[in-house]
Amino acid sequence: MDMSESPTNLFSKENLLCRDRVGAMVFLVLCLCYGYQTSQIPMFPGDEYEPFNARTLPTILTYIGVGLSLLLLIAGQPDKKSGAVLDFNWKLLIGFLVLMTLYGVGLTYLGFVLATGLFLLAGFYLLGERRKSVLFGASFPFVVAFYLLLTKGLDVYLEPGLIFTIW
Repeated sequence: MDMSESPTNLFSKENLLCRDRVGAMVFLVLCLCYGYQTSQIPMFPGDEYEPFNARTLPTILTYIGVGLSLLLLIAGQPDKKSGAVLDFNWKLLIGFLVLMTLYGVGLTYLGFVLATGLFLLAGFYLLGERRKSVLFGASFPFVVAFYLLLTKGLDVYLEPGLIFTIW
């Protein structure tokens, strides 16, 4: 905040409705909703007395998110000062929203490895990467390694997908 600004200019529409503050308000609402949902996590009897239970990490994550959003809400700068990009690529945003929707649906049918690999491949392509070696080298090997870490290392069950369970 610049000390040369008049007090009326501090509360102008340009200062209050800048991208930083609007984003911080949206993030604050999401964190508060997430925090409410963490209070609904069921626990085994006696878990409430344990130092670490099913609600511990989500609650910590909620506090961190609320703190960071409040910090950004207070320290947010007007768009002209923050260097925010004022032009927005709506086509790319809509493309990623469609891609995320397809990923959510495809996860059920294709399974984790295939759906996530295709999601990353398509996401890199949307961002402008056209080299096949990078597209395939950065998507499928990473997904397979992550899959092996989750299933073999951490013993997490990941559904293989409906098309593989039918046969």
